[in-house]
Amino acid sequence: MKHIAVIDIGKTNAKLALVAADGLREVAVVTRPNTVRPGPPYPHFDLEGHWDFFLTHLAAFHAEHGVDAISVTTHGASAVLLDAAGGLAVPMLDYEHTGPDDLSTKYDALRPGFEATGSARLPMGLNLGAQLHWLLQTQPALRDRLAHVLTYPGYWGWRLTGRMSSDLCSLGCHTDLWEPRMARFSALVETLGLTGKMAPALRPGDVLGTLRPEVAAATGLRPDTPVSVGIHDSNASLYPYVLGRTAPFAVVSTGTWVVSMAVGAAPQTLDPARDVLVNVNALGQPVPSARFMGGREFEVIRAGRDIAPTGADRQAVREGTILLLPAVEPGSGPYQGRQHRWTAEPPTEGARMVALSHYLALMTDTCLSLIGARGSVIIEGPFARNPDYLAMLAALRPEGVEVAQSATGTSAGAALLCLSRADPPATRAVPLPEKADALRGLAARWHELK
Repeated sequence: MKHIAVIDIGKTNAKLALVAADGLREVAVVTRPNTVRPGPPYPHFDLEGHWDFFLTHLAAFHAEHGVDAISVTTHGASAVLLDAAGGLAVPMLDYEHTGPDDLSTKYDALRPGFEATGSARLPMGLNLGAQLHWLLQTQPALRDRLAHVLTYPGYWGWRLTGRMSSDLCSLGCHTDLWEPRMARFSALVETLGLTGKMAPALRPGDVLGTLRPEVAAATGLRPDTPVSVGIHDSNASLYPYVLGRTAPFAVVSTGTWVVSMAVGAAPQTLDPARDVLVNVNALGQPVPSARFMGGREFEVIRAGRDIAPTGADRQAVREGTILLLPAVEPGSGPYQGRQHRWTAEPPTEGARMVALSHYLALMTDTCLSLIGARGSVIIEGPFARNPDYLAMLAALRPEGVEVAQSATGTSAGAALLCLSRADPPATRAVPLPEKADALRGLAARWHELK
């Protein structure tokens, strides 16, 4: 096997990546915006547009390089509902739609407790169970049409192979539908009347099947091309380390969401009010996790500006104790319900970027502490290229910070599902910054004022 094509759908963009089996490097990448359509009947995703995009570029990748297998990774908090004929029973709901909040009181009376599911109660449709409850209550005759519920990676597996599945990682991603420690569906499935309608729960690395004849014909791929079950994107970043590294350690997957996952964590009482939860890794094991919308917060504060900070900018932030206090995105994360503010107005746009990076590192460090993270912290994704974020985090984590050598962990982790080997991923250590004491002083001040 030389090349694995990875369908990689984040909240902001949909991507098809061709990953080389040797080194898990991306040979080719194409993207399209994951635009939310406004409705009717409600905000939803363009599944058919994605499908046409994937087929077109699968054909191009295969013609130029060859495609030997296909894997899938997607954002969480999502499912696709199908009718008996395999068509959409309803459009796929955007989890940021506020509709489910209208029925929150009724839903809260139905959902199992945190001790069973490890799912914190989240707003909008961030609990998949809340989405399903709202859809069943508000969409006419949906209960009569609904035949199958698939997690989002499973939907693309269905389109590719004709076989249905729900990957364990997506089920374990604050859905209220899964009990991580018992490895079974929660009582909510029966409560919602979905017994027998949830697609089978499978491990992400299982081979779901081979290509439908019409998919093979449209792309030129071999009909016997294997397709993996697929995986939730944050767990795709975690997967190579679960296979190739000895605990304890933590992985921070950065993107629209910044998700911290602690393997071999210290015993800790998890507080669901702080957006702490229990994820399920690709081996089906529970993993304490915490998250916040760091990528979204970064874009809000930078407001389209692309400024490279200078040494003078960094000095101005340290000496002026310029701090951004939580929370830029108040609907999620460890400081929900708070409104962000500056301790002082940054004197330059470069200083603003430095203070923003420090804020994101302090939020990450808070999340790691909440889940009892031990050992080195490995940063995956775009924040691994932010020197001010890394400097602050390295100053605060005495057991070390490392960055992944790959530009993104999700595609490589998903590709690894199709391979039998498990070489430890290449990382590099982040050196302790020269001004570590000054950064720790800023952090202490941040915690006093937050």
